[in-house]
Amino acid sequence: MGYEYLIAGFEDIALSERVQTSEEALLELLDEHLSASDKELLALLRRKNDDEAVFALLEDDAVQDRKAELSLSDEDFRTQLLYEQGLKCKNKFVREWFAYNMDVNNVLAAAVAIKHGMDVQKVIVGDNEVAQELRKGGALGKNARLAALVPDLKEVAEIAEIGNLLDREKRIDALRWQWLEDRTLFEVFNIEAVLAYYLKASILHRWDTLTVEQGEQVFRDLVADMKKGVNL
Repeated sequence: MGYEYLIAGFEDIALSERVQTSEEALLELLDEHLSASDKELLALLRRKNDDEAVFALLEDDAVQDRKAELSLSDEDFRTQLLYEQGLKCKNKFVREWFAYNMDVNNVLAAAVAIKHGMDVQKVIVGDNEVAQELRKGGALGKNARLAALVPDLKEVAEIAEIGNLLDREKRIDALRWQWLEDRTLFEVFNIEAVLAYYLKASILHRWDTLTVEQGEQVFRDLVADMKKGVNL
């Protein structure tokens, strides 16, 4: 199904700029124009590891047995279940998006675990080739097999060394943005282009929210200092 008119009406966005269309307005627009099957793809991309759909999976006894075998935290196990849902999607773009994020997040988790002497196996989710290589441990930069599987391995490993968490998140989002650009270079008016646009807009909306939260924190700190009698 083509979405020429829908995409033609999208606001132009860039990673370095703020998005003017609110997330609520964008979702209303998509809900109005997307087919029922494409709405399901969007819903899957929007799903979080604390959604009811993910919690429902935990009620299965077999799923609980798997959790016991993996020794993951509750949050990491829910994340694995979410990735597994995404990796089963019939849409190739959605599958690859979930796979890319799982690989990047696993590399970040492994890098942090190695740096702090933690057990790498307890922070890796999934069971694809990247996860299996990471569970072997060892220096990430010296694993040729891993480098072949994760094209962004060097960049992700460098980002893991950044001390400022906000800077780290921005660098990771820049990699995600570029991935979306590369994967939709020749996707013009189809659902993949629509989904990529939504994901890029979500990145910008998230940073707008973080910026507001930071501003509120600065304000609270200033008020606290004033109450202490600090000369501002």
